Amino acid sequence: MSEEFVKVPQDRLGALIGKDGGFKRIIEKKLSVKLNIDSEEGLVSIFQKDGADDPLNIWKARDIVRAVGRGFSFENASKIFSDNYVFEMIYLPEYLGKSNKAWERQRGRIIGKEGSTRKIIEDLTNTEICIYGKTVSIIGDLDGVADAKEAIEMLLEGKPHSIVYKFLEKRKKDKVRSFESKLAF
Repeated sequence: MSEEFVKVPQDRLGALIGKDGGFKRIIEKKLSVKLNIDSEEGLVSIFQKDGADDPLNIWKARDIVRAVGRGFSFENASKIFSDNYVFEMIYLPEYLGKSNKAWERQRGRIIGKEGSTRKIIEDLTNTEICIYGKTVSIIGDLDGVADAKEAIEMLLEGKPHSIVYKFLEKRKKDKVRSFESKLAF
């Protein structure tokens, strides 16, 4: 039997469980898994049920739990039920050393004034981005998530916002051209 474990912040357990356990039941039913939630520790154990159709469902369940735990609404995290969506998480301390001031500054660079930078990255990559604690999480298709992650890493490295936006606009145009050339055949 396969199993995964995810630590979820206390303040996100209610969002994971849902009203009267509704969200928890949806995950369990759609993915043929069992979620055991230790509300004292915030530890979620995910077990694959016997006879489950897809052995990868346990990883989908893990990623949905992680996404809700990192601040996404259940609605946005539910996109991961589809094979077309993936979840990626970036730990900010890996980029920032130990300074809380550096962490706050970098977090601010990713969010932007009134959320403008985050919104631009989301729009240009067709992703959802959530900044929670010392993590940045992304949900979207594989290409969009890869582009959003690269853009966020560029910001963390100190690249100017204008360079990051140009990079994303070029990537988006290249994808449109590639799609159009496939249609021409």
